[in-house]
Amino acid sequence: MNRKNTGTRMRDKVLLFINGDAPKSLPNPEKYGLIACTDGAFHYLKRMGFPLDKLDFISGDFDSHSGSDEDMYQDKFILTLDQDKTDFHKALEIIMEKGFSDVDVFGGSGGEQDHFLGNLTVAYAFKDGMKIKFYDEFSEYYFIPNDFKLKGVKNKMISLYPFPSVNNITTKGLNWSLTNGSLNITSRIGTRNFAIEDEVSVEYESGDVLFFVGINEIEYPTIY
Repeated sequence: MNRKNTGTRMRDKVLLFINGDAPKSLPNPEKYGLIACTDGAFHYLKRMGFPLDKLDFISGDFDSHSGSDEDMYQDKFILTLDQDKTDFHKALEIIMEKGFSDVDVFGGSGGEQDHFLGNLTVAYAFKDGMKIKFYDEFSEYYFIPNDFKLKGVKNKMISLYPFPSVNNITTKGLNWSLTNGSLNITSRIGTRNFAIEDEVSVEYESGDVLFFVGINEIEYPTIY
């Protein structure tokens, strides 16, 4: 099934479900040119009534495959047995092989926290070749380039998480700003800030930043 040529879809954008906490609400599949999930995520999509016929592929080792009610989707199965890579990693490799690089990920957080940290590490490994954005019930988060701006964020929580460090970082539009500062995972991180302007900008010289923006506006911001 090829949806890349459908005019109403974002031709280069991928929707990927992985096996963390299931999203509280499902995104609109009509926005995407490729839709995929790992085998663990397949089960919560089935429970939530996601239109499974819209999946382009389901990848994994299928150790949680439950039988006959799923057999109708076997033509979408891609078996990935490499135990040195996570299901998320292997799904991203398939997506790259199919020529896509812009991926919205649901189910990346929650559940066992080592999986969450592993998902961030996988996204870090692919950040130079792919644009990967995670979504959960609290926030959107992704790695940002050295010169980054985002509009429409006034009164939303903003966190800057060094991965593992970032140097000469300057921010604008945040309540607690940085000017040629530095962040490091072992000493100083930039979590639980909030936007006081509609637009936030971040510039830095070296390192990597994982950027979080809250989904909802906050009335009483707190710093931890």
